[in-house]
Order: sequence, then structure tokens, then C-alpha cells
Amino acid sequence: MDYRHEGKRVQYDVIIVGGGPAGMSAALILGRCRRRVLICDHGRPRNRFAREMHGYLSRDCVPPAEFRAVACEQLKPYGVEWCDGEVKRTCTTDGGFLVTLANGTEITCRKLLLATGVEDELPRVKGIQALYGTSVHHCPYCDGWEHRDERIAVYGRGKNGAGLALSLTTWSADVVLCTDGMTRIPELEAQRLRRKNIDVRMEPIARLEGREGKLETIVFRDGTSIVRDAMFFSSGQHQQSPLAKMMGCIFNRKGTVRTNRLEGTEIPGLYVAGDASRDVQMVIVAAAEGAKAGFAINRSLQEEEFLTVA
Repeated sequence: MDYRHEGKRVQYDVIIVGGGPAGMSAALILGRCRRRVLICDHGRPRNRFAREMHGYLSRDCVPPAEFRAVACEQLKPYGVEWCDGEVKRTCTTDGGFLVTLANGTEITCRKLLLATGVEDELPRVKGIQALYGTSVHHCPYCDGWEHRDERIAVYGRGKNGAGLALSLTTWSADVVLCTDGMTRIPELEAQRLRRKNIDVRMEPIARLEGREGKLETIVFRDGTSIVRDAMFFSSGQHQQSPLAKMMGCIFNRKGTVRTNRLEGTEIPGLYVAGDASRDVQMVIVAAAEGAKAGFAINRSLQEEEFLTVA
């Protein structure tokens, strides 16, 4: 497995942390460039609860697990290796990077790509977990079409909750904003909600009721309830992995890693692609960012190799 680069033992050209659309897309580009690539993945993708993925031309409505299986098969001819394991630590070395797995295994590489994604913060409401991915969602661009003209609830507070509720009127005229407690909505957003006939329910929520993943009723703590077919929530997200922070990456105000147009960071040789680095968080966008990162990484490796030619 080991080979030498500039007199040092290096195991891989590139290690990719994260086997989602961004990571696998980068691996495809790099594999086709005849690079030695290892993907390390912990098996907990962001869309693991979703029944289908949407908005990906030629792959619309494909289950995430099927997409992943096909992608893995297509990587095999290019010698891309796969490691089922969580990366606990990464650091720079003289020859590139040292990656440490949860079991203590240490692996070295010349370039490092973090495609670790984000984790959605599911509202703490009884009954929501059983509905998540079928009738409870976070992204209207991903799942709004499936609930067009249905009775939609939005879970969110303040300006963000109001904004999501207004956005959902593109898909349905029957939208209710549930804030799960008192909240301040700026006057401009409040006016827009009224113009769109969006009712605002500030009562604390007791539970969600439904069957076979399908939302039916939102029950409030005061005993009242409303019938709804779907819910979209705006309750935040966080980086799924602490590695970018551990490496000293700079984050933007939305909590994602700041990168250049080809997914590079301020740390030489370190790249970040996918949901962890951008605010348009869709599968097709993540895959495109992975491809850009793969292009940039190979070009950087080429530049180093040109300089070392005797």
C-alpha cells in the first residue's frame, strides 16, 4: 500500500473523509486521473432517513441507498479504495496529512478532502422521528413537490420560520406556521404572512400524530389540534464532523467552511466540498463541488510533480 513521494513514505495521493455525493464525485475524478484514493466513511449520510432524493437530473426519485450502491460500483474500475470507519483526527505533516481512524489506525496522504456534510437538528417534538424523511422534511426544494397542494405545516421561529413558511406557498396555498412557543416575528415578515393568509400558531406542541410515516395531526399542549399532511422545519444544523474546526478552517456566518471557487481552504492541501462548505445544499450541487475539488486536487498534485522532475 505504501509508496514514496519526495523521499517520504506516503500511502495515498488523496484521502477523502465522507462517502456521500461530494466525496464519491471527487473520488471518481481523481480515480480517472490515476490517483491513489481512499474514501473513509462512517455510514451515516445526512439523507439516510429520506426515501428518495430529488432534483438530480437523471437520478430524480432514486433512493439514496441505491444511488450510493451504484456510485460505489462505478468507482471500482478506477482502484478507489473504501474504508468503513470514522476519522477521529487529522493533522498536517511534512509530507501532507496524517489521518487517524477511530480504531487507532494511522494513514498518510498528500492531499486531504473533507466531505463530511452537516447534520440537521430535528425539532424536539414527540412523534417526529417516525415521520422524518416521509412527511417531515427540512428542504422544500428537495421534497416540496411531493406535498404540492397539501396541508403543510412549518416548524420554525422568528424570521427564519416566517421565511420558510412564505417559501412553501410556492407549493401549496394551505400553509400554517407553528412556532412551538412565543416568538418575535419582524413586522415585514408578519405583514407578508398575513398577505399570504398564513396562520401563525404559537401554542407549544405536545406531539405529532400519524401512521406509516404519514403526518396526520399536530396536537398542541392546550388540547387543540390541526390536521396537516406534511411538515417542513427550520431549526438549524451543525457540522457532522469536528475535523474542519480541528484543522483550523475558517467558517462563514452560516456555520459552513469558507472555501475558494475550487473548494480549497486557507490550509495548503486541504479541501472541503459538499454541504459542509456551501449554502445551496442539494445532492446535485454537492456532487458538482466534489468534481471541482477533484479537478483542483489533481492539478495541485501535477504542479508538485512538475517541480520534482529531475
